[in-house]
Amino acid sequence: MSIIKSHDLAKSGHDKINWVKSYMPVLSAIEEEFKKTQPFAGKKIAMSIHLEAKTAYLATVLKAGGADVYSTGCNPLSTQDDVAAALTDYGVNVFAIHGADEETYVAHLTEALSCHPDIMIDDGGDFIELLHGKCRALGDKLIGGCEETTTGIHRLRQREAEGNLDYTMININDADCKHLFDNRYGTGQSTLDAIMHTTNLVVAGKKAVVAGYGWCGKGIARRLAGMGAVVIVTEIDPVKALEAVMDGFTVLPMDEAAPLGDLFITATGCKDVIVKRHFEKMKDGVLLANSGHFNVEINKDDLLSLSVKNEERKPSIEGFTMADGRILNLLADGRLVNLAAGNGHPAEIMDMSFALQAKCLEYLAKTPNLEHKLYSVPVETDKEVATMKLAKMGVSIDALTPEQAEYLFVE
Repeated sequence: MSIIKSHDLAKSGHDKINWVKSYMPVLSAIEEEFKKTQPFAGKKIAMSIHLEAKTAYLATVLKAGGADVYSTGCNPLSTQDDVAAALTDYGVNVFAIHGADEETYVAHLTEALSCHPDIMIDDGGDFIELLHGKCRALGDKLIGGCEETTTGIHRLRQREAEGNLDYTMININDADCKHLFDNRYGTGQSTLDAIMHTTNLVVAGKKAVVAGYGWCGKGIARRLAGMGAVVIVTEIDPVKALEAVMDGFTVLPMDEAAPLGDLFITATGCKDVIVKRHFEKMKDGVLLANSGHFNVEINKDDLLSLSVKNEERKPSIEGFTMADGRILNLLADGRLVNLAAGNGHPAEIMDMSFALQAKCLEYLAKTPNLEHKLYSVPVETDKEVATMKLAKMGVSIDALTPEQAEYLFVE
């Protein structure tokens, strides 16, 4: 029995799913393959992932491959209720409602795991945390799973280093066809899309502070610069900071950037990136947005402690009035802005990421006795997805001659 807001919303959800499907040709090709091969026949797949149109289409592809699919969200504000409603019409079991409180959100995660899945998709690591804690008994049949976020991979690596990873997991995030495109182009575009749509303010001429210069931060910074913003980068890694300098950006500590910025975007995967001492220095009217997975990068408790009033100024914008009259504007409650206040990454980008997910789930289904550790995506899978994407884009590339392959020692 699914738990959704209302099935009456399904019509617009179907429209969204059909729209993105038109722009995800690689995943569509995999769907046709799965219909014939049925790699998941007799298996249950649990998904904790941002429940919107692209992920809904992935769920239907897995369903077409023979799986019994149980889907929930991985962030209460990224679930789209109309998509969740439409997904139930495909025979997918859905447990997700937009804006669920923390207790309800965890209950939905638990409902999805209650099927005792054979395979799972995690996004941020909430499934893994539950399966190592109060839901341990629900992982008794788990062959393995995939994780596609930087934050989730951090959590898995920590568990693995501590000898506390009890399941087989595949690291989708660090595959080339994921982080080079999804993190850079997807996050860059979708973050700016959400901020512009939510605020209806100009980007050109603003001083924009980007916290973190990983692949997500690189994408955000480059798109801000392309739209005319003056970009400042903050970093803790000297190599990444040097790269930002060489890319033409100003690099400063957050303490020095705080009084300069008009727009702040965090993309670090860490907590307490912007805190009380930074808020105390900020300009009136600043915009605060987060593109990291969890709402811990911008410390909302510190904002509340400093403010004399906080109120919704418009949808997805909460204004915090300081004692001196300055107003600091927090977007999407500090949750990942591109999904909590937008539609997430473009469909063409998620076509590659979800193709990787689908092929790696197939790999798990065919390889049930792997060790309990974090595996990289097989290189041949990465290249297969890239080759399929190029073909769908009508792009041809060269191939090595036998003599060139021998020269380069390529098998």
